[in-house]
Amino acid sequence: MTRVLLLGGTGDALAIARRLGADHVYSLAGLGRVPADLACEVRVGGYGGAQGLAAFVAAQGIGLLIDATHPYAARMSRNVCEASALTGVPCWAIRRPAWTPQPGDDWRNADGWSEVVARIAPYRRVLWTLGREPLAHVDEIPPSQHWTIRCLDAHAGNARATVIGARGPFSVEGERALFEERRIEIVVSKNSGGGATEAKLTVARELRVPVVMLKRPELPPATREFDDTASALDALAHWLPSDQPLLQVSR
Repeated sequence: MTRVLLLGGTGDALAIARRLGADHVYSLAGLGRVPADLACEVRVGGYGGAQGLAAFVAAQGIGLLIDATHPYAARMSRNVCEASALTGVPCWAIRRPAWTPQPGDDWRNADGWSEVVARIAPYRRVLWTLGREPLAHVDEIPPSQHWTIRCLDAHAGNARATVIGARGPFSVEGERALFEERRIEIVVSKNSGGGATEAKLTVARELRVPVVMLKRPELPPATREFDDTASALDALAHWLPSDQPLLQVSR
């Protein structure tokens, strides 16, 4: 039996998971909601590093690893590639292309947290779209600033922080309304690529709002890399044996 271990937590990963049958495993770190409508097995939690992941791959008879984690989940991507080397099981990866600045964009690149904080210092109303990381710093917000923090699930804020729980995809109209309601003066973003969260960049360009763009981490090379889920699914359809075809999903 040929088994796939799909490591995910992104929209790309979920699109692949919806096509996998019961023989295969969709692996999530544990943050956010767990999909309840998948035919494949869902595993939640870590592995104990690359060695632990390699042990799982060997014990479960995994024949293919697919890394569809977030572009900023560099540690997990390194663990997947190392487990692939340890076991000899090939690793395919979704390497979503980064966004590139367009005419009218005002991007200020940053390498890490301290540089991000320095970039936003002159501004009062900040929109954070980094996920959960800013939540650890809400007690450090200067009196001159108010942060709007958008992450997957709602959390308590404070007098200088409003936390919004929301999941993409986001529309241009919705992002425009958010910017105007929250009077956003600067955005902090990961360069995630893809269309699900790109609308904020369109609105920032339209409203001439600067964007602090957190630099992407370097990711290890995989056995095979894909720019999008469609090409990965096409390759997977050819890789799987005829008695384990990809599932069809309703549109």
